[in-house]
Amino acid sequence: MLLIQRTAFSYFEHETNPANGLVLDKTAPDWPASIAAVGMALASYPVGVEAGFITRQAARERVLTTLRFFWQSPQGPEPDATGYHGFYYHFLDMQTGRRAAHCELSTIDTAFLLAGALTCAQYFTGEHLAEAEIRALADGLYRRADWTWALDQQNTVSMGWTPEQGFLAARWNGYDEALLLYILGLGSPTYPLPAASYPAWAAAYQWGNSYGIDYLYAGSLFTHQLSHIWVDFRGIQDEFMRGRGIDYFENSRRATLVQQRYAIDNPGRFKGYNQHCWGLTATDGPGPARRIVDGIVREFYDYLARGVPYGPDDGTIAPWVVVASLPFAPEVVLPSIDYFVHELDLHAGNPYGFKASFNPTWPDSQGSAYGWVSPWHFAIDQGPIVLMIENYRSGLIWQIMRRCPYIVQGLQRAGFGGGWLAQTVADSRPSGVVSAENLSR
Repeated sequence: MLLIQRTAFSYFEHETNPANGLVLDKTAPDWPASIAAVGMALASYPVGVEAGFITRQAARERVLTTLRFFWQSPQGPEPDATGYHGFYYHFLDMQTGRRAAHCELSTIDTAFLLAGALTCAQYFTGEHLAEAEIRALADGLYRRADWTWALDQQNTVSMGWTPEQGFLAARWNGYDEALLLYILGLGSPTYPLPAASYPAWAAAYQWGNSYGIDYLYAGSLFTHQLSHIWVDFRGIQDEFMRGRGIDYFENSRRATLVQQRYAIDNPGRFKGYNQHCWGLTATDGPGPARRIVDGIVREFYDYLARGVPYGPDDGTIAPWVVVASLPFAPEVVLPSIDYFVHELDLHAGNPYGFKASFNPTWPDSQGSAYGWVSPWHFAIDQGPIVLMIENYRSGLIWQIMRRCPYIVQGLQRAGFGGGWLAQTVADSRPSGVVSAENLSR
């Protein structure tokens, strides 16, 4: 397990621009950086320090370079800026740090970026001047995000904004990875989301039953994982979960079990699915293409959010998302990891371990046991491997973020209570923080 974690961590060591801290979204030629990838890299550096993958000094320097870039980068309505209203464009040019192509200012990806920054603020608490600056910069970046602006005068948060079209029509409604977004937005001391935004988001929840398991539905497995990277939901409940008698951690465990049972049932009759080979999520695929396989017309997709049990499903499996479920259901995840590593040999020989995905049903596989394999590694696949293995092993990120006053405030304003949250007394600011306004822009 440590080898899998170490190999995934090496992505952030080698695919990061040392001049600005930007992390390559995908190992394809001329690809941009992803701000979500940067957030995962920031959160991974404390893990690397504790595991001995990187020295504290080296990690501190990487974090400072990254936070300084985001604090000093241009904010404004110009189409080639880096961000606006404290939010950042989904993709940035690896060298210049400016908006890549015509992508959107992304609220969810900014949430992941800020969560990574706040992780570093809570971890680097020493007296060293560099650690004090880390705390100040992370605090300043978080306080600058204007969550009320992102509402666009409605009850729920817009998914994004562009200079050309304004706010996107799509909004964060219903259970998904935006659980973290609402917690961060509600916890803001400067531009907080109104308390009513959280029940407005939750009003679109879908409670369902699959394979005899009751759970809060979201099809792609990553949606049951990403918020859990930073927040320990064990034993704490909001109004919805109190009414169901479980918590979000237990819900993610159930979603993991549904994924495995779907693969065993295999309603689409895809090749390779079994009790150890499962994991449908947003990932790369062999399409877009239509092929006849064993007399059946199959539709194959490229990068798409695949889901269980209602699809879409084209036979594409993502090993990384199985690893990221390790804290929830180790009894089914550990045998699956062993299967991917030893039976299918999907880990060895790749510079960063598991590729994004594979598809045994794809017909043009030249007899390979695992069919089509993505040629790429993705940063947002590598991050959950590093971070969720660590939460399973030591709970490090959960412990760090329990001390974050903004997370605590956001959870409380969302109506969470019980468990560790009831015992937590948080300061109004991270300890030893210096106002970022006093730092050089």
